[in-house]
Amino acid sequence: MTPAARDDGTTPFRATLGRSVALFSAFRREQSDPAFFYGTLARDTVAQLRSYTPLDGRLVVDVGGGPGYFADELRSAGARCLCVDSDAREMTLHGREADAYGVRGSALDLPLRTGSVDVCFSSNVLEHVPDRVRMADEMVRVTRPGGLVYLSYTLWLSPWGGHETSPWHYLGGRYAAERFARRNGRRPKNDFGRSMYAAYAGEMLRWARGRPDVEAVDVRPRYLPTWAKPVVRVPLLREVVTWNLLLVLRKR
Repeated sequence: MTPAARDDGTTPFRATLGRSVALFSAFRREQSDPAFFYGTLARDTVAQLRSYTPLDGRLVVDVGGGPGYFADELRSAGARCLCVDSDAREMTLHGREADAYGVRGSALDLPLRTGSVDVCFSSNVLEHVPDRVRMADEMVRVTRPGGLVYLSYTLWLSPWGGHETSPWHYLGGRYAAERFARRNGRRPKNDFGRSMYAAYAGEMLRWARGRPDVEAVDVRPRYLPTWAKPVVRVPLLREVVTWNLLLVLRKR
């Protein structure tokens, strides 16, 4: 499953070791400089997305788009982008104004017609919903035949599976959340069982294989080099090493 060349005729997107190092370096600034981190991630992600499908003039829905960093880059690439997020506060994080083309709605019941979008996109949202299969089903539903689903999420058993409560999530999600609360005097934003759940690779790989209306274009560790792709085929090991699983699916 090799991505096609980018639609603008420039060099195809390449997942190199240098890119991985740059992304993980940027990640260290998530808290201190969120605009830098999310801007860097958004540019990288849109470049990756364009290796699978043209974006110019396409209607893209960003599920769980929050403050709109991805929407900005998608529009810069020529896409028409609609953000859907269930939390109005998320839409104004980091001092940003709410997206003029953002709507409130649940990822479990997207406020969109069946087959109405060219690309259904979601980055690091699936681990924050209690019913991951239902969210994925909704993303497929709203995508037109021939359109693309880009679904990426953090795996629970990865080093960052507990988000800000990591690495204590390895001793249990509730323990990690309680430990964070005791040490910081507040609940974590990513609170296990409330706003974060245990998401596994195996669950969504089985889901994708079980849907006759989608075909896999690519399945890979999102942030790792191309040579790391085979790890996705190794049960258990993939849950730890993959870190963030990317499913790119085309609707039949």
